[in-house]
Amino acid sequence: MSPRKPVRVAALDFGKARIGVAVSDELGMMAHARPPIDGKNRKAYRNAIAALARAEQIDRFLVGLPVTMYGVEGDAAKRARAFAQDVADATGRDVELVDERLTTVQAKRELRASGVSSRDERGKIDGVAACILLQSWLDGREEGG
Repeated sequence: MSPRKPVRVAALDFGKARIGVAVSDELGMMAHARPPIDGKNRKAYRNAIAALARAEQIDRFLVGLPVTMYGVEGDAAKRARAFAQDVADATGRDVELVDERLTTVQAKRELRASGVSSRDERGKIDGVAACILLQSWLDGREEGG
């Protein structure tokens, strides 16, 4: 049985102002943050994500799906689903929606633990949340073999 070719995956944390970005390494083992994408202009973010897909040779995108602690989807989940469709249309790549419960909470904890002030947190939290989402997905894939 030959080893599986690593898949290049990018996770996107879609927010009203910014889109957090994380990309897997060449081995498909580690998530690495990339600069956020401005999330205010649809045409611009579609172009930026398409360029990311080409430059990083992304095979699959993960989009965080915000659901409540009870698994209920609200308006934010509807926006995330529409965004995921935008990503698929702009890139032609597979897009997977992934439950993102607690990723932002965990991202805030990690930033505070590393000494980032709450004032500086805003510009970094989206990328950290995308990294957490992607790393969790990569770890689960590794365990599932």
